[in-house]
Amino acid sequence: MDRNARIYVAGHRGLVGSAIVRNLQRAGYGNLIQRTHAELDLTDERAVRQFFEQEKPEYVFLAAAKVGGIVANNSFPAEFIRDNLAIQTNVIHAAYLNQVERLLFLGSSCIYPKLAPQPMKEKDLLTGPLEPTNRPYALAKIAGIEMCWSYNRQYGTKYLAAMPTNLYGPGDNYHPTNSHVIPALLRKFHEAKLAGAQEVTVWGTGTPRREFLYSDDMADACVFLMNLPDDKYQALLGSDESKTGRFEPPLVNIGVGEDVTIAELAELVRQTVGFEGRIVYDTSKPDGTPRKLMDVGVLDSTGWKAGTSLMEGLSRAYSDSLEFGRRRN
Repeated sequence: MDRNARIYVAGHRGLVGSAIVRNLQRAGYGNLIQRTHAELDLTDERAVRQFFEQEKPEYVFLAAAKVGGIVANNSFPAEFIRDNLAIQTNVIHAAYLNQVERLLFLGSSCIYPKLAPQPMKEKDLLTGPLEPTNRPYALAKIAGIEMCWSYNRQYGTKYLAAMPTNLYGPGDNYHPTNSHVIPALLRKFHEAKLAGAQEVTVWGTGTPRREFLYSDDMADACVFLMNLPDDKYQALLGSDESKTGRFEPPLVNIGVGEDVTIAELAELVRQTVGFEGRIVYDTSKPDGTPRKLMDVGVLDSTGWKAGTSLMEGLSRAYSDSLEFGRRRN
């Protein structure tokens, strides 16, 4: 991407989008296009078309989505599938109509089957049932991958889907019930520390394994992929299965290639926050998928690797959560 290219980051205030904006700004990209939800409702097809016609972005990072943890996914399944389908459909189609050069669609590791072989490879997509607690969100993201694939086959577009593992970092959602596991634990342990509590309760058994990627690393991978030379980028865009006989979606896993148990994560968060009480587990609550580890072989082959350790990332995220608390108060 040329430093003067018109680059639209959809969802620039979210965890991933804000990290992408920071990365692009640090790299000297000075022509970034950003719109808040109040300025542009991405579920409004007409508004999205008008925006693309007026702004004519050359590159698009599609990081806008309705996201949340287990509680949010269980409580609002209709909104999760409806809003995400609308957002990605409107943006991808408008990108095609306005000759966007490259588009990167951001998804989630929940697209893979609940009991997928570990680590999960891109070819494991659509090979089994999904985790029920976030199936509406996952199906929307799978539809987005298929839409990128279909437009590439039919129209010759260059749309790539990147599926990150569990993300955390600056700009995360620290809501007490609608957040993901790391921000939820950071808040819970911090509040317990302030209250002088003797224990913190963590949902589930603590045995599921999860992989975590710092958001700034994710952003670096996204910008890296969008800057690949044409031949290397084209090789990631999948193939026409009706011609090749191979299931090769335009899909790249983004992760670190290693995981920890929720119990191990909780202990790391306890140490990061400085909480001195004990951890107890509420086994009446759901665990979710037993394990979600990404196979990052395709990403490794491009030459990119994550650079932030989990402990270092947790420390940075905790500092951000404290700043979030100060802003909120």
